[in-house]
Amino acid sequence: MAKQRLRVIPLGGAGEVGRNMWVVEYGDDIVILDCGVMFPDADMLGVDLVLPDITYLREKTDHIRGILITHGHEDHIGAVPHLIADLGFPPVYGTRLTLGLLSNRLREHRLQDKVKTVLITEREPFQVGCFTVEAFHIAHSIPDTVGFAITTPAGLLVYLTDWKLDHTPVDGRPTDLEKIAELGNRKPLVLITDCVRVESKGYTPSEATVGEAFDNIFATAPGRIIVATFASNISRVQQVIDSAEAYGRKVMLAGRSMETNARIAFELGYLRADESTIIRPHEMSAYADEEIAIVCTGSQGEPMSALNRMANRDYPHVKIKPGDTVVLSATPIPGNEVSVNKVINNLFKLGAEVIYGPEARVHVSGHAAQEELKLILALLRPTFIVPFHGDYRHLMLYRKLAMTVGAVPNSEHILLAEGGSIMEFSPGFGKITGKAPVGYIYVDGTTVGDVGNVVVRDRQLLAKDGMLIVVVSIDSATGQLVAGPDVVSRGFVYMRQSQDLIEATKETVRAALTNKNGGNPSFDAAYINRKIRDVVSEFLYRETRRRPMVLPMVMEV
Repeated sequence: MAKQRLRVIPLGGAGEVGRNMWVVEYGDDIVILDCGVMFPDADMLGVDLVLPDITYLREKTDHIRGILITHGHEDHIGAVPHLIADLGFPPVYGTRLTLGLLSNRLREHRLQDKVKTVLITEREPFQVGCFTVEAFHIAHSIPDTVGFAITTPAGLLVYLTDWKLDHTPVDGRPTDLEKIAELGNRKPLVLITDCVRVESKGYTPSEATVGEAFDNIFATAPGRIIVATFASNISRVQQVIDSAEAYGRKVMLAGRSMETNARIAFELGYLRADESTIIRPHEMSAYADEEIAIVCTGSQGEPMSALNRMANRDYPHVKIKPGDTVVLSATPIPGNEVSVNKVINNLFKLGAEVIYGPEARVHVSGHAAQEELKLILALLRPTFIVPFHGDYRHLMLYRKLAMTVGAVPNSEHILLAEGGSIMEFSPGFGKITGKAPVGYIYVDGTTVGDVGNVVVRDRQLLAKDGMLIVVVSIDSATGQLVAGPDVVSRGFVYMRQSQDLIEATKETVRAALTNKNGGNPSFDAAYINRKIRDVVSEFLYRETRRRPMVLPMVMEV
């Protein structure tokens, strides 16, 4: 019986925001929905990206029929270059802009010749294994975003991620409500939906409101205008271009990812501008300040982004000065608030006028608020619902919301999945039946997975209490202490001002080794290592109430 059920497993993105990746499995066929990264929390020291854990798929690569991508944001395409080889290079399906942005990522990893990409057209069904897939347009903060309706032998699954009901989007293409209503008439077995803005009442404002705010700023700003936003927010870049052209300004793109994404969007026709509007950095000197607008990366306070470097007077082409107006057209991702505030403070110190925050209306979310979530539930009327793309509190609040509108007969029809939850569905049946192994897979520099939880925990310990290195030389014949101990401190105490503590630490080591090892002819490095670590850790905690990492170095002479 279980073999005839549809299995749905989130390998990332459930109970968290980011690294979206879903496995849809029936019989011997598997499709993957999205394959994204998550940006590290503040306590993931030195980690660049966090990937979904594909342990569940490693033995099943022969069954993977394809990866279906909804849109071009990093939390949906960013993990493809890192994981696709381990997944057996399945074909990747996406819309034109999505595949354009992904192909650039694959080129950076020298994988473009190994990955087969398949262009999908909205509303045109296509077959992937035993699944019939229909893509339909949904409004988000990047053009060419789609949801997927997947007809499986067990029933219809609707995957609706990162969406809102914007009736006046920048690209003029609102969410395809007609198609969603038609899917509702087909009685979907399960709906998987974004719920991150379930705390917000009413409707998410349209992107058009940002265009109005930009027009007001462009009409009144005395000098240069610098707009910081996500490099992937193509619609926002278009709005800056539109306002700049309306008020006679040239536009310069700053930041490597901003330039790259804009170039791809221009080539594919998703960005439009007069030929003379976009200028290079070296051309700015030919124009007065009131004739220039700059679009740059750095809305999240990233250390090496264009805006952060401008705020630190470290960006070669743009020096912030009084008269500049800086617009932060994004909301800080939770955890980035401190970095963003630092950048804002620096910009103010340099004399710029900074426009930021919800009151300024220079940013709107790409996600649906309560009334939109209710409307989609009324149109689709699914048997089972799996909310995701939100923290656990969002999932709970979504369940409450769905129950208040009577979307399902009881709360058991709303499954609160976490990473690795194995959900099984068949007509009239929907339950979490097991757990796949999932964890955090870290990217640090160019390596994937070398840095695990143990390494991150060590980094946290080093950041908290520092480290102490104890160097000793032991006579291999007698086991006696020949030289040392020498002590080196990093991030624990400043040695010149802590001579007494350092000397007492040396004496503790000396005493431990002399007593225990005196007269013992065998040399046991592992024993001596452990002994030094134990006595020094205990002594330092007693003296300082701190636990630095103790690294013994035992040399045999």
